[in-house]
Amino acid sequence: MKAVLLARGLGTRMKAHADTAGLTPAQAAAAAAGAKGMMPIGTRPFLDFVLSALADAGGTEACLIVAPDHAAIRGYYDGPGRPARLRLGYAVQDVANGTARAVQAAEAFAGGDPFLVLNADNLYPAPVLASLIALDGPGFPAYRRAALERDSGFPPDRVAGFAALELDAGGFLRRIVEKPGRAYYDAAGPEALVSMNVWRFDHRSFAACRDVAVSARGEYELPEAVGLAVSRGVRFRAVPAAGGVLDLSRQSDIALVAARLAGQEARP
Repeated sequence: MKAVLLARGLGTRMKAHADTAGLTPAQAAAAAAGAKGMMPIGTRPFLDFVLSALADAGGTEACLIVAPDHAAIRGYYDGPGRPARLRLGYAVQDVANGTARAVQAAEAFAGGDPFLVLNADNLYPAPVLASLIALDGPGFPAYRRAALERDSGFPPDRVAGFAALELDAGGFLRRIVEKPGRAYYDAAGPEALVSMNVWRFDHRSFAACRDVAVSARGEYELPEAVGLAVSRGVRFRAVPAAGGVLDLSRQSDIALVAARLAGQEARP
């Protein structure tokens, strides 16, 4: 199974000012550069743990979506950090104009095959990724709100910014509610389903990523492209998901991520 990792973002939230007193000099430098995937966690960059989980799940080949200037990532992964269990390639997203356009940059890499899409600054449990690989068509993991808050250490207000999932009677995606807010989740209750922006796609997803309209934020966003694909008849099956997701999008996340990964080995 191939996988596309979204590593092109500008890292705006990671660059935002915070108290860096608890960070190492290398971590503070990575935070200032917005280099989330290359954030040192122990002796390894965070992305090593993401690739390791992907390999544990049965992934065989990964494509990093990167900026035109990606010498630091390439220097590491083509050199001392070369993965032993995954073939690794790159696709350049020239302009940081949204995650749908990032996926579109990987069309040549996919070559008509099904593939996973995941964030390079999120660490998903390997069994969750394996459940997507085992599907026979498009799908996604559905996290229950209360369990996600408990297992991942996310406060309710943070989860309120994640997309909500609404399913039909057959367990397929009916609608994505982007950034629904605290009131939506409070009304939906602890069993509300949450998206962590990890997907199994097929070739039909590229047309949706190409055709999706620009969002209110001025970007071409992946959840809206998924919604467009659903409206065109693509059926995405929900897979129940469990286990914590580590999110490394802010400076305040670094200490928690480092503590959760202490003593764990990355074997990409």
